[in-house]
Amino acid sequence: MTLSEDLNFADQGEEFDSAASPYPVAFGITFTPQIIGAIAGVAGLAGALFILLNLVMPAWDTYQQQQAKSGELQGQIDQKKANLKQIEQIKKDLADAKQQKIQVLGLFSNEKTLDTLLLDLNRLIESGNAQVPPNAVKAKLQKFAPVTNKAEPITDGSLGVAVNNKLKRLNINVEFVGTYEQTQSILRNIERLQPLLIVKDYQSVLAPVQASTQSGKTIRQVGPAPITTSFQLQALIPLTPEELAAAAKAPPKQ
Repeated sequence: MTLSEDLNFADQGEEFDSAASPYPVAFGITFTPQIIGAIAGVAGLAGALFILLNLVMPAWDTYQQQQAKSGELQGQIDQKKANLKQIEQIKKDLADAKQQKIQVLGLFSNEKTLDTLLLDLNRLIESGNAQVPPNAVKAKLQKFAPVTNKAEPITDGSLGVAVNNKLKRLNINVEFVGTYEQTQSILRNIERLQPLLIVKDYQSVLAPVQASTQSGKTIRQVGPAPITTSFQLQALIPLTPEELAAAAKAPPKQ
């Protein structure tokens, strides 16, 4: 055997070893389990990164946008609910204000109460006369005279500037006679009348003692001396909506 044959034997041994390897070989790399695992890990990581960038991230962005939109819509709903509560409260306040307005207006006079004011006042003055002895002083209405034929708007600021062109006033001169106790009772009863009345220019003086006549006989009055009381009674009436509109258009007085 020659030397060249020995060398060829060595080459054949290498081929034998390569052919006998249980792992695949490509590009001069033997793909052992470790290498294959590493390659699979890198491939898995790349796949996961691909899925993350192309599927998960867009979905997450969409989710965030929907969350923001949902929060905005919920805020709008909460605001509308709050507005509804405010509207309900405003309606309640308005109803309370209307009720209070009705109650306040009920304190003032009106055309109907003015028509019966003379009768009411006369009834109050003579209400206590039934228990008075025949020869005692009896209360009596002597004068009830309106200064003007109708109520006139208040523009002079006498009741405050805020009242100007909001109320009108009817002035009535009143005079009655009665004892001191009767006068006190009458004035208290006037305060209890339903319409709001103001008493101004109050005066009381002793009245001359007068004899009363009964069955043709003159009977001199006994008991406390009579007092003549006079004052101006002011009845306040709210202006109607039409009168308020006319007053608003009227030029201010110089």
